[in-house]
Amino acid sequence: MAPVPRPQHAKYDYVVLGGGSGGVASARRAASYGKTVALIESTGRLGGTCVNVGCVPKKLMWHAADIAERLRAAASYGFSESVNVDAPAKFDWSTFKPKRDAYIKKLNGIYENNLAKEGVEYLIGYARIKDPNTVEVTEQDGSTYEIKTDKIAVTVGGRPILPTEEEIPGASLAISSDGFFDLDRQPKRVAVVGAGYIAVELAGIFNTLGSETHLFIRGETVLRTFDPTIQETLTNWMAHTGVHIHKGSNVAKLEGTKHGPITLTTKQGESVEVDEVIWATGRRSNTEDIGLNNVPEIKTDKHGNIIVNEYQETLVPSIYALGDVAGKALLTPVAIAAGRRLSNRLFGPERFKDEKLDYTNIPTVVFSHPTIGTVGLTEPQAREKYGDAVKIYKSSFRGLYFAMLPEEHKEPSVFKLIVQGPEERVVGIHIIGMGCDEITQGFGVAVKMGARKQDLDDTVAIHPTSAEELVTLR
Repeated sequence: MAPVPRPQHAKYDYVVLGGGSGGVASARRAASYGKTVALIESTGRLGGTCVNVGCVPKKLMWHAADIAERLRAAASYGFSESVNVDAPAKFDWSTFKPKRDAYIKKLNGIYENNLAKEGVEYLIGYARIKDPNTVEVTEQDGSTYEIKTDKIAVTVGGRPILPTEEEIPGASLAISSDGFFDLDRQPKRVAVVGAGYIAVELAGIFNTLGSETHLFIRGETVLRTFDPTIQETLTNWMAHTGVHIHKGSNVAKLEGTKHGPITLTTKQGESVEVDEVIWATGRRSNTEDIGLNNVPEIKTDKHGNIIVNEYQETLVPSIYALGDVAGKALLTPVAIAAGRRLSNRLFGPERFKDEKLDYTNIPTVVFSHPTIGTVGLTEPQAREKYGDAVKIYKSSFRGLYFAMLPEEHKEPSVFKLIVQGPEERVVGIHIIGMGCDEITQGFGVAVKMGARKQDLDDTVAIHPTSAEELVTLR
C-alpha cells in the first residue's frame, strides 16, 4: 500500500514522527488496539537507520566478508583448488551492492505493508511539533498541512556526527558511516576514523575483503566503553590480521579530492594516502528542526537527545520520545521494545498500565572479526558497584574450526563471566570469538533472569562447541 496523500481523519489518537523501527513498532501496536494512528516519515523509506544504513545492510556486508574468510580457509580443509590462504578472495563490490540495495528496498515495502495491515496511515513529509496536540507536515513540494492528535511520539532517530571544515580542514572530503552504503566500488585503500563499534565493523569488513585498511583511534584500544578484555583482544587481533591501527591519533587535516586520493594528516605528524576516509566518530539526534521550540518544556541534552523519564515521557504530558532520539541504548531492538511497551501502556488493557522497558542487562553484539557478545556490567563497572564481592571467571581458547588452520590464522576466543556475592549472581558476560553473535542471545536470557554461576554449572554442556565454555568455567 502506498502512502496516503493527506490525513484521512480530522483528529488522531496517536501521531508518530519518524518511520524507523521504534516508530513503526509503536504505531502498529497502537493501531492494533483500534486507535487512529498516523506515522510521518520524511525520506519515503521506512525502517530508519537499521534497515537503510545500519544493521541490515551492514550485516550483509559482514556476511560477504565472512565468506571471504571461509574461502581462504577452505584449502586447510582439503579444498586445494580454493583461494590461497594468504591471498584475499576477490570480491565484486559493484555487483553485490545492487543486490544488497534491492533487498533493502524490499524491506521498505514490507514495512509499508505491515503498517497498512494494522491500519496505520503512512504520510510522507517533514513533521514539526506546532503545539502539544498539533503536528505540522511539510510536503516535498513545500506545501503544509496540520494534524490534530491526542498524543505524539518523537522517534526521529539520529545521524553521524561530522567535523566541520573549521574543525578539520578538508573534512568534507571524507564520507560518513552512512555514506559507506553509497559506495559503488571498493576502495583499494581506506581510512576509518573512530574507535566505536561502527568504526570497528566497517574497518573489519574492508580489511577482510582485501582493502588496505587504516583505523585512526585517539586511545590505545578500540571499543573503549566495552570490557577491557574485549578491548585488548580485538585490538590485538585486528592489528594481527593487517588493519593498520594508528593509536593516540587526532586528525589534523585532509587534502586531495573526494573519493581519492586523499592524504590524511594527524596532529602527531603522521600522513597516510588513501582512496576514502570515513568518519565514524559518533552520532547525534535529529532534533534541531522538529518544532521543540514550540514546546519549550521539553529539554534536550548536549547531543540533542530528548530527556525522558523511565516511561519515555517528556515534561509535556501528551508528547513522548523513544529510540535513538532518547539517547539511551542506541539499538534497534531497544527502540522496538520501548515503542511497543509505550503503546501497550497508553492504549492497551489494564494489565499494561505500568508497562515500561527495563534498560538493564540489554545484550548486544558487535559484528567485528571475530564477533563480540556482551550483556551486563563490565569488570570496572562491577567492581565500582560491588567492590571486593566481584569474582571473575575467564577462559581463552581457539574454536575447533581453527584446528585445521595455520597458527597465524587461528582466531582467539575469550569468554569472561563476572559474578558477585556469595551466591555468585552473574552480573556480566563478555565473549569474543566465532559464533559469539548467536551465543549471546540465550545467555542474555539467563542474565536477565538472575542466573547464578551454579545455574550455569548445573547445565550440561553441548560438545564440541564454543558456547560450552560458559557452563564449564572454573
